[in-house]
Amino acid sequence: MKKVFFALTLLLYGNAYAQSTLSSATFKPVEVYHSEDLWIIQISENTFVHTSFLQTNDFGKVPCNGMIIRDSKEVVVFDTPTNNKSAEALIKYIKEKLQCKVKAIVPTHFHDDCLGGLASFHEHKIPSLGNFSTIELTKANKVISPQLGFKDSLKLKLGNTFTMVTFFGEGHTKDNVVGYFPKEKILFGGCLIKELEATKGYLGDANIGEWSNTVEKIKQAYSDVNIVIPGHGKIGGRDLLDYTIKLFKTQ
Repeated sequence: MKKVFFALTLLLYGNAYAQSTLSSATFKPVEVYHSEDLWIIQISENTFVHTSFLQTNDFGKVPCNGMIIRDSKEVVVFDTPTNNKSAEALIKYIKEKLQCKVKAIVPTHFHDDCLGGLASFHEHKIPSLGNFSTIELTKANKVISPQLGFKDSLKLKLGNTFTMVTFFGEGHTKDNVVGYFPKEKILFGGCLIKELEATKGYLGDANIGEWSNTVEKIKQAYSDVNIVIPGHGKIGGRDLLDYTIKLFKTQ
């Protein structure tokens, strides 16, 4: 199992720093937790990628990324694992291994790969924050909703620093937001951002005509970004933004 996991880890994360302005000598991604249902990879001093799995009809068993950021014994989590079992494991890891308080969970859009484990966070009295559009869409689709809403952008205090959550426009969905951690110049793009070589993926709720324009705005706003985390697949650098823009560019 460890050999299989290590191979998959290399597949998902092995080229991350070749695509980033950070040297691999600065910080090498390291596995800090794995089970059949959940992986956690530390990618910088205070940032982790959590990966869980969603069984889909069209794409099979899909690995789904989220982000954990940390400062002064507090963390903010972007996107829940895909189910409550994996969410429980994630919360336990943060509390027991990182010895941190989960200040908030932020689903980046209304699909299951972003909030499938939200009930577990609520059971642990962890506040959930979502774009007002996300809350509307979850209610319309009769799935669990974030508790607190915001419009357009949110600056969320984290320990002695902060993170930004921002709606730049429609793309993968009409409500998709991204998270940025200025302290380490890391962007969580969620399903709005594609890994290199990715196909367009699920488009059932997409605005294909606006997708590239939205990512262009992100690229301009975060010109100093070093690491970009997509919703699925390998992390990278600014080239993930460029690739996504090109993928959805209308002729």
